[in-house]
Amino acid sequence: MALNFDILVIGSGLAGQSAALRLAKTCKVGLISKRALEDSASSWAQGGIAAVLDSQDSIDAHIRDTIVAGAFLNDPEATRFVIENGRRAIDWLIEQGVPFTREEGGYHLTREGGHSARRVIHVADATGLSVQQTLTKKVRQNPNITVLERHIAIDLITSEKLGLDDKRCFGAYALDSDSGEVITIGAPHTLIATGGAGKVYLYTTNPDTSTGDGIAMAWRAGCRVANMEFIQFHPTCLYHPQAKSFLISEAVRGEGGLLRLPDGTRFMLEHDERAELAPRDVVARAIDFEMKKRGLDCVYLDISHKPASFLEEHFPNILARCLELGIDITREPIPVVPAAHYTCGGIVTDEHARTSIPGLYAAGEATCTGLHGANRLASNSLLECIVYAEAAVNDILVQPKLDLPALPEWDASRVSDPDEEIVIAHNWDELRRFMWDYVGIVRTTKRLQRAQHRIRLLKREIDEYYSNFRVCHDLIELRNLVVTADLIVRCALQRRESRGLHFSRDYPEILPTARNTVLKRSPQRLS
Repeated sequence: MALNFDILVIGSGLAGQSAALRLAKTCKVGLISKRALEDSASSWAQGGIAAVLDSQDSIDAHIRDTIVAGAFLNDPEATRFVIENGRRAIDWLIEQGVPFTREEGGYHLTREGGHSARRVIHVADATGLSVQQTLTKKVRQNPNITVLERHIAIDLITSEKLGLDDKRCFGAYALDSDSGEVITIGAPHTLIATGGAGKVYLYTTNPDTSTGDGIAMAWRAGCRVANMEFIQFHPTCLYHPQAKSFLISEAVRGEGGLLRLPDGTRFMLEHDERAELAPRDVVARAIDFEMKKRGLDCVYLDISHKPASFLEEHFPNILARCLELGIDITREPIPVVPAAHYTCGGIVTDEHARTSIPGLYAAGEATCTGLHGANRLASNSLLECIVYAEAAVNDILVQPKLDLPALPEWDASRVSDPDEEIVIAHNWDELRRFMWDYVGIVRTTKRLQRAQHRIRLLKREIDEYYSNFRVCHDLIELRNLVVTADLIVRCALQRRESRGLHFSRDYPEILPTARNTVLKRSPQRLS
């Protein structure tokens, strides 16, 4: 089966859906979603979207906060570009109907760690979900958008695969997870908006869809990838045997939540003068330090000193979810642990969201735009999604018309049905466990080398499996995860300093000059 569109969008989060809606005014758009349209990391975002909306705030202050949090690795032009377009991005969401929380005189703005002002606009404590629901409704109603739910992209179709000299992307192969059929999707322009790679770790706040698919596909196609060593671990993931990946929003600390040891003692002031409002990397390392030092399973985030009415108004979803698990946050602290949360590195893109392959664009968490540097400032991610999705759209719409060449169908003639799928489950579990143990919040060269050795063994086994058996959803994700893990470790081994989210016991100092870790695939390297 083959489909052709003017533009193919891979990924249905905020970047993908906002791009699709803008493009659909004049183009036929194909939108691939691994699960339902609603299932993305964007919909899990609780805190909000950072933008300069208050007269007491300024563009320069937001830029300064972003660069300080990013340990001065940020690209200044990219940072200014995103932040200067912040208000326009928020205005666009308001036009779409997103019901941001109001207060007397306008919209309520909250403050999060690393911010010097209240600039985070939100919808209570479920901003991402509200934004996603608003856009999803419009996407489903738009006749120019063909939604392919429960489809997972396998690989990009490039000129290299077609034997053509001119380097270009012409679409992608995708698996229909229900029928098991692989379809060929052709498009003169393709936008990767697949999100991050949190599922490469054992503990993560990300949904199951965050398996690094776009990053791995782009790498295999020949794109440059950068700064993959900077994995942000969110300091406060709910610690409970029945709670899978439930995030306790940054805004809880922004509104006065205090981190405590089991005996009630506060500890953040011993680690940073900003205490609970320090950037995420500082807070995550502090919690990790206290847990390891004292042999703790978790620490506690206490906001019980705030009135119950305040918590009901500002954190209704967190309050309700904790109550379901027997935790009344109006009376007792919340048990929390750090968990892998955000991939700050990714596919290298320019100010137009273009990758190093013509016809291929990328936006959102799958990218390395230069905005986040060595550590993402809270609530800058959704803003980046909207701004770079629009940048991609603007560039796509001015490109000359291109006729697609004949694209080959997916060849499954030399493969058979898998005989033991337990191999996939076992490899998936092994990968995520050693990534957590060896490539976590605090790293050493020896740990990274151990991880690299295991990745090489796993990769050979997975590649052999991929070559001999029919593809399935889990195998595609595992293949992408092992590539992503390899990129993370390779970047981490190259960085001989501790900067932002990358902390090495062997190189605890920060170098005087901030440099990106850029990887480029050698011609013979195919994955």
